[in-house]
Amino acid sequence: MMENKILVVDDEASIREMLEIAFEKAGYAVWSAGTAEEALDSLNQENIQVMFLDLKLSGMSGVDLCRRIRQDRPIAIIYAVTGYASLFDLAECREAGFDDYFIKPTDIAILIKAARDSFDKLERWKKP
Repeated sequence: MMENKILVVDDEASIREMLEIAFEKAGYAVWSAGTAEEALDSLNQENIQVMFLDLKLSGMSGVDLCRRIRQDRPIAIIYAVTGYASLFDLAECREAGFDDYFIKPTDIAILIKAARDSFDKLERWKKP
């Protein structure tokens, strides 16, 4: 059975910490990063398949990070989490390879359900 690892990327430390605590309480191993570069370092060290990325990051954006992750992890399940939303952003997120899009503030229970559904899907995909 796969260890259920989640990557949370957000430039706001308070949001990262809140999500870390919530996902850990739900039983997941959580890695977090404040920048896209830190996220890529974590992904080079760990096999993480479920990710929650803020769109507005300093340096590389969350959209560009998603595109980069998709090159190496086409099966990963990647969610956008942002406080800035528009129809253009949603279209750009879909094109970049995000699986879904959440607008802050988002109910933590919804994000935990998304994580649970993601791991269920990944487990189904592994079966012959």
